[in-house]
Amino acid sequence: MEIQIDMYQTLALSVVVLMLGQFLKQKINFLEKFCIPSPVVGGLIFSVLTCILYSTGVVEFTFDDTLREVCMVFFFTSVGFQANLKVLKSGGKALAIFLGLVIALIFMQNLLAVGVSHLIGLDSLVGLCTGSIPMVGGHGTAGAFGPVLEDFNVQGATTICTAAATFGLVAGSLIGGPIGKRLIEKKHLLDTIVTEDDSLLIEEEKKHERHSNMYAAAVFQLILAVGLGTIISELLTKTGLTFPIYIGAMIVAAIVRNVGEYSGKFDIYMGEINNLGGICLSLFLGIAMITLKLWQLAELALPLMILLGAQLLLIFLYTYFVVFRVMGKDYDAAVLAAGTCGFGMGATPNAMANMQVLCDRYAPSVKAYLLVPLIGSLFADFINSLVITLFINII
Repeated sequence: MEIQIDMYQTLALSVVVLMLGQFLKQKINFLEKFCIPSPVVGGLIFSVLTCILYSTGVVEFTFDDTLREVCMVFFFTSVGFQANLKVLKSGGKALAIFLGLVIALIFMQNLLAVGVSHLIGLDSLVGLCTGSIPMVGGHGTAGAFGPVLEDFNVQGATTICTAAATFGLVAGSLIGGPIGKRLIEKKHLLDTIVTEDDSLLIEEEKKHERHSNMYAAAVFQLILAVGLGTIISELLTKTGLTFPIYIGAMIVAAIVRNVGEYSGKFDIYMGEINNLGGICLSLFLGIAMITLKLWQLAELALPLMILLGAQLLLIFLYTYFVVFRVMGKDYDAAVLAAGTCGFGMGATPNAMANMQVLCDRYAPSVKAYLLVPLIGSLFADFINSLVITLFINII
């Protein structure tokens, strides 16, 4: 038997699994501790249920996921608005160096994914499903690029990317704190702690204040960026290369944000845009999760374990030996290494959780609290999308 769910029912169902996930996170400490998104928690339960029903021949659900793409585009447009070059400049040399390290990590994750997939006789595009798409990108980028890879005949790409992103969330949270703790205690880094000026953090926080009467203006800015972005996306497709549908909107949003910042002629309502982007991300993830076909993972279980194990080894070696050394080999560098584990395999909230554990135990790190959210939230997703697009077209 087949049951068809239209796009409105699909959207409503995504809210149901979101609410289920929120409820379970309140009851199960493990889920809250590792910052696993509510739509992923509820959606995974629903996906397991539909997988059982499908495998036993009871019923198969068919979803109209049209609104998934709409929510995805609006979320990534909000990400584009966060690409503030003035903030990058104000962060100074340390911010530029850390950004370079993150860009290098993105390339290494994809090169490792493609290389290991070749060694075990797997399609390179399947391997790419475990690269920076789910690692640095997390569930949002996984849900966005999964359908792109499926267009290249990678069966179950969205499911693979989402499974890898879930693994990354947990693994990045598990190793971040221990790595930071080992560096701090083994190298006696408490002696390197210095008191820093936190004015940049306060200034950035003020820019992201929310005002209820500004949400309409924020929605209009998002819609305009999406509309203009379709023109940019159309022009990009004429190059013959493959780009995600939201790339034009991201570019327009970034341009508008920086024109507003440098000219001072108009305001960008970043606090409200961030909230709206978060709502769209939750709905997008909810729809992406309930439409997963978990039975497509069965034959890839062993290759996935090998590929994800390689990514885990990479993030450990890279943060412990490269990030820590390049960022100064001091207490701040150790906290940054722990934070990089968080968003390098999961998401910025995981990075913040990793750093919070260390800062609560030892001492605050203003430098780490400035760099990680700026790079992890403002620039990583934007750059990651461009790098992934490059790899897809090269492969």
